[in-house]
Amino acid sequence: MRTAANPFTDPAQVRGALYASADRIAQRTEALLRARVTGRHAGEVIAGLAHQAVGTNDVLVADLGCGRGTTTRMLADRLPAAWVVAVDLSAALLAATNRRLAASPRAGAVRADFHLLPFPDNSCGLVVAAFCLYHSPSPGSVITEITRCLLPGGTAIFAVKSADSYQELDQLVADSQLDPAATRRPSLYQAAHSRNITELAAVSLSVRQVTHETHRFTFPALADVAEYLATSPKYDLPPALAGSPAALATALRQRIPDAPVTATSVATYLVALRPPAAPP
Repeated sequence: MRTAANPFTDPAQVRGALYASADRIAQRTEALLRARVTGRHAGEVIAGLAHQAVGTNDVLVADLGCGRGTTTRMLADRLPAAWVVAVDLSAALLAATNRRLAASPRAGAVRADFHLLPFPDNSCGLVVAAFCLYHSPSPGSVITEITRCLLPGGTAIFAVKSADSYQELDQLVADSQLDPAATRRPSLYQAAHSRNITELAAVSLSVRQVTHETHRFTFPALADVAEYLATSPKYDLPPALAGSPAALATALRQRIPDAPVTATSVATYLVALRPPAAPP
């Protein structure tokens, strides 16, 4: 059951239940990947942008909010000359990341809060913050911290979602009456999203590229969409249904027609540079 207006910016939930297990995020992510019908894999997009930024240079690359390390592994593969460090607050997710990085000799992981990064000033050639800034009630402070760590002329790559992502699923949950207020709840992505990320980044960085890409999803049946909904912290579902896709699918079928469900999201990728140091 939900315990905050926006669990994504509630420190107690971010440090606690939301990412206490890698299985929960894996279930939600994999349900989306199976349902996706348009839109590139975000990790591939980010790895491509990273390669454009640093090429074959021997630089330190930080992947913030690395989750289970999918993007980190792609970065390590695309940037074989770089040292790649995955950063996350969740010990459970970092354990999964370390398993993914076992075959990457120039990659590792560290547990840290992205408000206080464990890197010296002017040390990173590239910092990636993909789908994690919305976990901060003050994402601008995270970008300031990223800027501190970047080398002059270094690159930051941000990935965020539109604030209205998956609103079709909010409507489905509301229509089922399992959470009638679903459509009125704040967006999980309201802290940092497609419409405000440029303004946030431009405070301390020089924005060079912004790309918006629409992702469309089709869940073949209610059992498929329940795989995502049961692990979303947005909804105030009955306790017996939260975290149980099978029970949630049964409850949904009792209330609404069992038919394919479509949803959309916009993924926004922003590339920015730390301004070069002024000449003496």
